[in-house]
Amino acid sequence: MVDREKVLAVLLKRFPEAAANDIAAAANAIVGLEPEYVPLGPADLVRFECEAGRHAYTMRHLTNGDVRVFRRKLRD
Repeated sequence: MVDREKVLAVLLKRFPEAAANDIAAAANAIVGLEPEYVPLGPADLVRFECEAGRHAYTMRHLTNGDVRVFRRKLRD
């Protein structure tokens, strides 16, 4: 069985500029874990407004792909 922590260490060393969520998703895929979160697209949302620090994001940012929204996958 492949150790996820060792896979994470290798991925972090190989791709130091990658986003943490992308590294975690890659490690999960390598060790065979199912995705824990599923993406939500513009068709899944009625309204989207988010303020983060000095930035404000709207549905336009979601549609353009500037912002990605995920929700925890429902358990079986």
